[in-house]
Amino acid sequence: MSSPTAEAVASSRPGAAAPGPHGDGPAHPVRAGAKRAPRDRIYRAFSTPAILVYTFGFLAPSVYGVVISFSKWAGPGSDRSWIGFHNYVRILHDDAVRQAFINTLLIVLVGGAGVFGLAFLAMAVLRDMRGRAFVRAALYLPSIISMIAVGTSIGFLLNPDGVVNKLLRVLGLHALQQPWLDPDHIFACILVGVVWMTSGFYIVLLMTAVDAIPKHLYEEAQLAGLTRLQQFRYITFPLSRDMIAIAAVLWTSNSLRTFDIVIGFVGSAGTPPLQSRTYAVQQWISAGNGTGGIPELGYGSAMATLLTLLTIVLVVLVRRLGRGDRLEIS
Repeated sequence: MSSPTAEAVASSRPGAAAPGPHGDGPAHPVRAGAKRAPRDRIYRAFSTPAILVYTFGFLAPSVYGVVISFSKWAGPGSDRSWIGFHNYVRILHDDAVRQAFINTLLIVLVGGAGVFGLAFLAMAVLRDMRGRAFVRAALYLPSIISMIAVGTSIGFLLNPDGVVNKLLRVLGLHALQQPWLDPDHIFACILVGVVWMTSGFYIVLLMTAVDAIPKHLYEEAQLAGLTRLQQFRYITFPLSRDMIAIAAVLWTSNSLRTFDIVIGFVGSAGTPPLQSRTYAVQQWISAGNGTGGIPELGYGSAMATLLTLLTIVLVVLVRRLGRGDRLEIS
């Protein structure tokens, strides 16, 4: 029995060209690009609509907003004049913007400490708690309620004659009664409201990472005598680090845009006081909303541009801080 020739073996390989009639070469050479062509057409068919939507729905308006930030413009129907970097220089000297920026950073840092402190506590306590599914649902519930509705409700509770002060009066704690919504107290109340509303989402998000950790690791830790705090430090936290980094990025980008709960707290009382404004609220006011003044869309666009750059910088920074070697469970 004869053995197959080298040409026969080569021609039998997948994708190989058929030999010519005289065995001196392929009769119909197959180009590699010819095989990729149908696949490339499919890619283009699916990606082109997405690219168009992204370009005209996000990139084009964003670029247009940056262009407007270099001009003075009151809106459609009015003249627009080029003023260069004047809006950006003005932002650096605007006391209202500076106060709003400080308030926003306080929400990011202090509010973030509160949110992730509660989330870490839940990761240590809810892991093997009976009825944890119900507790998670209850904690998540405030996250699906409109911030405007929550802010308005809390605002009613904290009125000078609201439920909180009446309850303190009934308990004989007259000294603790406060005008909670005055300029000196309102931002602290907003900060507590933000933590209360958003904690449930991050607890549920981080608990999904805890659920993926094998149970036998905790059983071995218990046999070794580790406390719950030690189990969290040596097992839960290292194996949940990727999800914690994602949650930190989400918190940073979302808290920088805190807006509606401030409007909800003020309700129909008019423009939010300076002490309660966040950067997004100040940008909204600068665009002519709530004051009845002339809109300054160029100034508002400059504020939006700086907020976008700040968000990108902070998100990259948070991602770099959360970067580490991936741990694998053996």
